Amino acid sequence: MTTPFAAAFAVGDAATLAERCLAQLPIADGQATLGILYVTEPAAPVLPVMLRDLAAGTGIESWVGGVGLGICAAGQEVYDRPAAAVMLAPLPPDSFRLFAATADPGSDLPRRHQNWIDNTQPTLGLIHADPRCPDVVQAAVDTASASGAFLVGGLVSHRCETPLIAGGTERGALGRNGISGMLLSPEVSVATALTQGCTPIGPVRRIDEARDNVVMAIDGKPALNVFLDDVGPDLARDPRRLGGLIFAGLPVQGSDTGDYLVRNLMAIDPRQGWIVLGAEVSPGDAIVFCRRDPDSAKADLDRMLKQLAGRLQGPPKAGIYVSCIARGAALFGEPGVETGMIREQFGDIPLIGFFANGEISRDRLYGHTGVLTLFT
Repeated sequence: MTTPFAAAFAVGDAATLAERCLAQLPIADGQATLGILYVTEPAAPVLPVMLRDLAAGTGIESWVGGVGLGICAAGQEVYDRPAAAVMLAPLPPDSFRLFAATADPGSDLPRRHQNWIDNTQPTLGLIHADPRCPDVVQAAVDTASASGAFLVGGLVSHRCETPLIAGGTERGALGRNGISGMLLSPEVSVATALTQGCTPIGPVRRIDEARDNVVMAIDGKPALNVFLDDVGPDLARDPRRLGGLIFAGLPVQGSDTGDYLVRNLMAIDPRQGWIVLGAEVSPGDAIVFCRRDPDSAKADLDRMLKQLAGRLQGPPKAGIYVSCIARGAALFGEPGVETGMIREQFGDIPLIGFFANGEISRDRLYGHTGVLTLFT
């Protein structure tokens, strides 16, 4: 690849976002073959025109991305104003395959792309999912199964008519109510890792009795008693402080990195001694209670970045970062903390991303996490 990756960012007047991004990008030379685009919700109404203008200005017809709950770039973080982040990628034309929005990737991927998948054996998929997809968790599992790829990405806006981007502008790249994205062949060298935003505050325990999302008993005791023991006396005395601070972690079966899926604590029932989670669980499942705070999130992000750097043979060419909407400025108190730490570790690389209401890594839907993917 003779042409480097390039990125641009613009915020403000929605009508001129494409023009201002193009002014930051290299003149089209035919080397960049893929465009990655993330926009905020206030910019969504101009997305069709923006895609057309970006394609005309760059000469790129293949675009992937979506409408985030916010977007980020190097040192930038925007939620409630029109903004766009663009990356141009000089990938060999046959090294990637875009797939349009589908609520049934288990059937549609083989039907439309099986020859390419069989011949290429894709290793990674950058995917975006509309939360209105009938079963978004199953859609991620089916996408991974049908493609054989390790997935990265997240849930885009649920308030926009067509929040998904995947395809060529001449055919219409926008979609909804499903999952879309691109698959990458082994020819494109990438590395990815996940950072948790919550830290366990107690041991991994066993759910003894549960129905749907209601947990009645843990480790042979009323679930609420175990929960209050783990959170400690200060929080136990004032349960009103628990919201947004304490969560349930559901350890991932077979994970060799101690991964857990963070789910919200929805309610407690002092009379019955039950707790209610934002996920269905069953007797025999493992559970660990977690605390969300900026210091632990920074520490885990630093750990992840150092481990990821140790896997690389040299400096990365570019990066895509998907972060939870509950992270960013909402957690760290100021914008740009996460992208700043990424650039501190890897240098001044082209870096864009978006804020999601659920992050995807491998074939799982996480919460309160950050997923970094590097082109190496």
